[in-house]
Amino acid sequence: MNVFAEFLPEFMHFTVLDGGHLILLMGLILLLGAMGGRLFQKLKIPQVVGYIVIGILIGQSGFQVMSAGVIASLNPVSEIALSLIGFLIGGELKLSVIKKYGKQFTGILLFEAIVPFFVVSIVVFSVSYAITKEFNTSLALGLILGSISSATAPAATTDVLRENRTRGPLTTTVLGIVAMDDAVALILYAIASSIASSLLGYTGGSLGYQLLHLLYDVTVSIAVGSAVGALLTLFIRNVMTDEGRILAFSLGAILLSTGICTFLDLDTILAAMSVGFFMVNFAPAKTRPTFALVEKFTPPIYVLFFVLVGAKLNIWNVTYYVGIIALLYVLCRTVGKSVGSRIGAKLTHAPETVYRFLPWCLLSQAGVAIGLSIAAGTQFADTLGPTIILIITATTFIVQLLGPICVRHAVVGAGECGLDITEEDIMKQCKVSDVTIAGQNICSEQSPALLSETVLLKDILDNFATHQNLNYAVKAPNGTLAGMITLNHLKECLLMTEFFDGLMATDIAEPCTLSVKPDMLLPDVIDMFDNHDIDALPVIGEDNRVLGVIERSAVDHFLHAKVVELHQKLANMG
Repeated sequence: MNVFAEFLPEFMHFTVLDGGHLILLMGLILLLGAMGGRLFQKLKIPQVVGYIVIGILIGQSGFQVMSAGVIASLNPVSEIALSLIGFLIGGELKLSVIKKYGKQFTGILLFEAIVPFFVVSIVVFSVSYAITKEFNTSLALGLILGSISSATAPAATTDVLRENRTRGPLTTTVLGIVAMDDAVALILYAIASSIASSLLGYTGGSLGYQLLHLLYDVTVSIAVGSAVGALLTLFIRNVMTDEGRILAFSLGAILLSTGICTFLDLDTILAAMSVGFFMVNFAPAKTRPTFALVEKFTPPIYVLFFVLVGAKLNIWNVTYYVGIIALLYVLCRTVGKSVGSRIGAKLTHAPETVYRFLPWCLLSQAGVAIGLSIAAGTQFADTLGPTIILIITATTFIVQLLGPICVRHAVVGAGECGLDITEEDIMKQCKVSDVTIAGQNICSEQSPALLSETVLLKDILDNFATHQNLNYAVKAPNGTLAGMITLNHLKECLLMTEFFDGLMATDIAEPCTLSVKPDMLLPDVIDMFDNHDIDALPVIGEDNRVLGVIERSAVDHFLHAKVVELHQKLANMG
């Protein structure tokens, strides 16, 4: 029995879901979920864990702010979130990547899915039989749980990858594996449930029927997704130019594929993945920004999804027998995933980072695992069904909390964090003091862009000839800014003034009212360049001392060099 619910007044418990209650509840979930995610992020824990913990606190295991019926009525939110995740994963499955890593993906996929199936099946059967002395029931339980154990949840894993902006061989492998191993889980479940039906005396559901139904499900889901992808491509290519309309059509197409598959009882994630796969491989290049637009829309949907995942969990219904089997399931699944993925990586000669860290990225389970447990609960309602649902629910609680932490540990260890970034991303993180020219910081006291007032004209011209700077700051004897010398201004002075050796920097410097600080972020500097139509600004430190000059060309070169450095790092990773 949950005692926490007694601490909240009655009006804080949502038992119905009309319009007003829905708006209030959505606002509460988004606000609390975002706060929880931010708090855990501050603690160096993936934000998805914070979402789930908030869901646990307000859901069935906590204060029961939402009743079981209200949570069930919000299932469409979960379907939408999983469809968006499927679409974005499909966008990562480029044919060029599949051709390059196809053998590696296949080898790792088979071993990381099949090894846990055997490990979980054997251990669960042995322990259950030792406790219950029921051979058929224990064997059926082992087979069903073994087949479910092969599935990996993409949502929590991809959220951590996106949060940490990862890129590299480990990230590529993880995205490929989590996109495809659910299909292996479905095949294993079809075989296991057919055998379990025979063991438990059920008459329907032969193995042939199960496999034919699975083939129909996969084929039609892919066909629906591809057709919707082709339709979306047609609209964007021929009609759309505005980002808002592209986003509206993209979301509409994803929801259309999900709705059709829900109506036909097909796999919604596979259909959405097919939409993304079609778009990234067969649509014109101008449609590729669709993925970036959809990704910007997903954060609030992810918050809702993971809070609801936590809210569904009820940790108070776990019995002694269920607790033992659930603990064994988690341990054996972890061992099976780890051993299987490393065997596959070794046999396919995957990069060392994949061999070492991939097992850490395959622990999460949710959507497909819970879906298969519900299917088992319906199919074996009079025997193993309730036990299977309870075991998968309890273990989902554990792995959904630990899984994201393990994924972050893996990508940090593999050195892939922060590699999926552009010049714009780098610019947002860099300050004026980070910019260098020819390896020298622009704010250095020895910067060639700093001239004293008494420097002669011929020396200034030598500076222009020997250094990359096209703009120079002239400093007064007390170190403050006396003015700026630009190449254009120097040309004007030479045309208007008789050339003689006595001309000094102070004679040709022009006043400068604009300046930047060393800790100013580069986007703000770029805005000043654009707003005032200038290409250079003096850098002023404490006590108004001039430190150097920042030029637009230097910023562009610095950012480009950083991107090239990241690409070289990725190439060295294999």
